[in-house]
Amino acid sequence: MAKTQKTIIACAITGAIHTPSMSPYLPVTPDQITEASIGAARAGAAIVHLHARNPGTGKPDHSLAAFAAFLPRIKQSTDVVVNLTSGGAPYMRIEERIQPAIAFMPELASLNMGSMNFGLFPMLERFGEFRHSWERDYLENSRDLVFRNTFKDVEYALRTCSGNGTRFEFECYDVGHLYNLAHFLDRRLVQPPLFVQSVFGILGGIGTHPEDVVHMKRTADRLFGGDYRWSVLGAGRNQLPIAALAAAMGGNIRVGLEDSLWIGPGELATSNAAQVHRARQIIEGLGLQVATPADAREILSLKGGDKVAF
Repeated sequence: MAKTQKTIIACAITGAIHTPSMSPYLPVTPDQITEASIGAARAGAAIVHLHARNPGTGKPDHSLAAFAAFLPRIKQSTDVVVNLTSGGAPYMRIEERIQPAIAFMPELASLNMGSMNFGLFPMLERFGEFRHSWERDYLENSRDLVFRNTFKDVEYALRTCSGNGTRFEFECYDVGHLYNLAHFLDRRLVQPPLFVQSVFGILGGIGTHPEDVVHMKRTADRLFGGDYRWSVLGAGRNQLPIAALAAAMGGNIRVGLEDSLWIGPGELATSNAAQVHRARQIIEGLGLQVATPADAREILSLKGGDKVAF
């Protein structure tokens, strides 16, 4: 089977959406993030997508020291592709969010392709008790939150990382974000193969109906033809159904506790590896093969783990 026919599983380990009080299994400390990343890789993830948190409060922390506490340990323990966030937390500006990608020169970095309302406040209906003072305000204040990713912001990130060989996971939360990416492709500020991550189920972005998934894929096909590799992530309970749909359509999939805390109806996932295992079952159940890190590097034209700065 050709490597381009293999399915990449990416795992987003902790993110900046869920707060520590929502699940005891959400990785927060450097040790927990390291252990979760290694576990996800051993379960079959070719890529781990990484954020950092304050180990005491669990609040998103985008300092270089926070990332340095786990990046070398992950690299020493596994050959997994490391993808660093440039999304950070929705309240951060691009100048702060891009710093880890500048400093550590990863093989991959995420890049959000448009500004949007980013509503986290509906989670207050499901979670009422919080251990840390910042958590409730973090969710409540998203009623008036615009996650800023202007054309200038995106161009800043692209130009800042242009010399370090880092390629991007282009996170597209709606159809307009695909057109934004096409704009940068037309200007030759990005180079194929594009790694397009379609995001479904964040309030403010596209929904989770199967027709939404098909529409995003159809639009990307029309805009990018054979110059892109498609992946999906579904938020919350939609994670695995959307993964199954996309895998059947030839797409790659992303799971992880950043995107969903659940493994089944009313059942918390006890680890990132558990979600990767479910994703692997979906892929192999369709008669497909799971991509290794080496496969992912070839499929996405990555520079290799020996050329990072951690």
